[in-house]
Amino acid sequence: MNQPLAYVHPGAKIAKNVVIEPFTTISNNVIIGEGTWIGSNVTIMEGARIGKNCNIFPGSVISAVPQDLKYNDEDTLTIIGDNVTIRECVTINRGTTDRMKTVVGDNCLIMAYCHIAHDCIVGNNCIFSNNSTLAGHINIGDYVVLAGMTAVHQFCSVGSHAFVTGGSLVRKDVPPFVKAGREPLSYVGINSVGLRRRGYSTEKIREIQDIFRILYQKNYNNTQAAAIIEAEMEATTERDEILQFIKNSHRGIMKGYFKSN
Repeated sequence: MNQPLAYVHPGAKIAKNVVIEPFTTISNNVIIGEGTWIGSNVTIMEGARIGKNCNIFPGSVISAVPQDLKYNDEDTLTIIGDNVTIRECVTINRGTTDRMKTVVGDNCLIMAYCHIAHDCIVGNNCIFSNNSTLAGHINIGDYVVLAGMTAVHQFCSVGSHAFVTGGSLVRKDVPPFVKAGREPLSYVGINSVGLRRRGYSTEKIREIQDIFRILYQKNYNNTQAAAIIEAEMEATTERDEILQFIKNSHRGIMKGYFKSN
């Protein structure tokens, strides 16, 4: 806080042990929690709420006004959780009147040059690899991994524990627990590696696989598949999460992969 080459607005609320490197600018109406490190040449604009023990690397811009022509200088927020790492030149825009906030949960890693647009809600423990881009109004569940240069269309949802391969264009909703790849983006299996790393048993992974076989390999439409899953599969937390995701999907879920002749 004694960094003479940084500018901190008197109205910002900064915990005593925050480290601010030279040439950083922190605006009014900003709150930054204990143990956070702010690298040089970072710009933190009005409405930022940054948690504890975060690391924000040089060139990042947090809580800039939305790149949305409907935005009219409303008082909105960008909320960053605890233990979040934001690498070089990441941009995170604050919300519009749709949700009034953009949110990044706890323990996330947002790699260099990623963009998170207005009104996105990102869960906990997510990893966005370099150059991944979220358009506005997107929902991302917990433990989601977006590989490098993934682009997600506005209003899409990506379910928890999903893995999206690099260079993907996400135009439809991606259900939880799956791997998504190819073009157009399609179901290519269960994210079994990620699930095992997070303590899911072999039996639980097989249960999830059985659900997605009904959804993607039995030639049912989504409504038929959901009815069969609900009727025939034992009620579990994972089954109910998948069914709820399908029922709540506004853009429709991605298709299964079919090899063209």
